[in-house]
Amino acid sequence: EVQMYRMRQRIFLPLVGLYLVLACDPAAFAQKEDPQSGPFSVVLLPDTQNYSEKYPETYIAQTLWIRQRLKPDNIKFAIHLGDIVQTAGQKPEWENASLAMRLLDGVVPYSVAPGNHDMVVKERDTTFYNQYFSPARFAERTWYGGHFENTNDNNYCFFEGGGRKFMVINLEFAPRDEALQWAAAIAAKHPTHHVIVATHCYMRTDGRDTNTPEAYKVVGNSGEQMWQKLVRKQPNIFFVVSGHFFGVARQTSVNDAGHDVLEMLTDYQGLENGGDGWLRTITIDVAASQIRVKTYSPTLRRANEDPTETFTIPWCLPDLRADENRPEVEVEPRGGGQASRASS
Repeated sequence: EVQMYRMRQRIFLPLVGLYLVLACDPAAFAQKEDPQSGPFSVVLLPDTQNYSEKYPETYIAQTLWIRQRLKPDNIKFAIHLGDIVQTAGQKPEWENASLAMRLLDGVVPYSVAPGNHDMVVKERDTTFYNQYFSPARFAERTWYGGHFENTNDNNYCFFEGGGRKFMVINLEFAPRDEALQWAAAIAAKHPTHHVIVATHCYMRTDGRDTNTPEAYKVVGNSGEQMWQKLVRKQPNIFFVVSGHFFGVARQTSVNDAGHDVLEMLTDYQGLENGGDGWLRTITIDVAASQIRVKTYSPTLRRANEDPTETFTIPWCLPDLRADENRPEVEVEPRGGGQASRASS
């Protein structure tokens, strides 16, 4: 164990040094303007809890890889799927996570949402999460839209790609009814934005989750309840991403407007070395009417070519631009939280 610790130190400390160099010039890997009509990518960072606890070099490798692939993959956004750390009250784990995510600051927009490991679930206590990933961390970013109540447990962000406008709504673990109502109002306020909903627990390997609130003894909603109360009712939500349950899965459902909604589970925490650094690149090609998914490990330096991990889905985004003249819905602030901000 001592030898392993020393080996990790030899790997991790140089990476920290590299981070410090890059942090001095965040534009070093920054993306120049590219044609907005071409394919673009969104990266999913699933369940990094083991990396924050035991393998911080792997977390660093993931975010460094995102920087390095920014231009080749035309990465527009990165979404953390929750369970940032293993133990909510362990400050060193939060330090590791914050250091890794800072590699993305000023380089690519990204979002976070708390998983069950990032909080004291029964009390919904997200003290450390909001110490390291508070609204203040993102407040100066033009792509950060705002948050619900006084925390960053529920938040939303903007980006553009493929000639379309997008929004990512990030929801707390087993979101409460009031969080879902807030999210619905945010989606309705931006009818011309294609919406990705990110929350830690939504899909299982065999379909939507149905009993997480009961299992954790917390007042909130399961994946199925989120679908019924929020997702299916919003015509501009086209994608729901989640982690929590080890494995991968996807399904396509039809919302009340008749549009397809892709629902996806991505979680590698049960693999060797805490997950072996696997992450997912979702490439959206509006012109070709495709979504292309690739799973890659920066630490193993290889892709997973299994058809459950690398695949293409025919996908036609509805043209929401026709709704540009639809009246906006007013969103009232709650508990001092920022209700909305002009989109980018």
